[in-house]
Amino acid sequence: MPFKLEADKIISTVERLRDRIGERFPEAGLYKVAGDFLSLSREAAERAKNIGKPLIPLRAGIALLLLAFLFVLAQTAAGLHVAGNFGNLTDLIQAVEASFNIIILLSGAIFFLVTLETRIKRKQALEMIHELRVLAHLVDVHQLTKDPEQLLSQGRSTPSSPRRTMERFELLRYLDYCGEILSLTGKVAALYAQHFDDAVVLEAVDGVEDLCNAFAQKIWQKIDIVSRAGGRDPEKAG
Repeated sequence: MPFKLEADKIISTVERLRDRIGERFPEAGLYKVAGDFLSLSREAAERAKNIGKPLIPLRAGIALLLLAFLFVLAQTAAGLHVAGNFGNLTDLIQAVEASFNIIILLSGAIFFLVTLETRIKRKQALEMIHELRVLAHLVDVHQLTKDPEQLLSQGRSTPSSPRRTMERFELLRYLDYCGEILSLTGKVAALYAQHFDDAVVLEAVDGVEDLCNAFAQKIWQKIDIVSRAGGRDPEKAG
């Protein structure tokens, strides 16, 4: 039995994460980001499911157009009377050249129509993947000022210094929540790769996952520094 991601369980996990952040940091901007992420996850899951379904009206329209093109091609071939209907070789060459040009144009039109559905779905998928990429950057922005130095250094703050009111336990939880959002962002993006086997979309999904992993690596480095500075944290985020 092939493995697959279950969108419902991913969304349920995102919802629970949003609630955990709200219970711990109800006034934090990360709580709003988590709420937006939940809405985005639901929309992405629905789009990913629909993107795997065939566009029946589009396919029917393309089939009719292809039949029309084939009819035109047949009429063109029938109009080319090679046996004795040309006054000289020049007329024959011109007729063959004109027919060849028509065939090239029709082939290009057929290729455009056959790949139209894929390009429509690709555009839809890339739009949502781009939103997930922006979300990852937002999470990274929120964790930038959550610096372990606030616990390790007693240096004097300046008027422009960010407010750093979190204690060690809260800082660990906040950073851990950021890491979880990034991890789930990659999973939501992967739903498109599961339902739509397209090289461009797969590359975009890999790009989002690589970006999330890079941001998460920075976060876990901070968590490691805080943990080493004050011993291991007693609570494990569920």
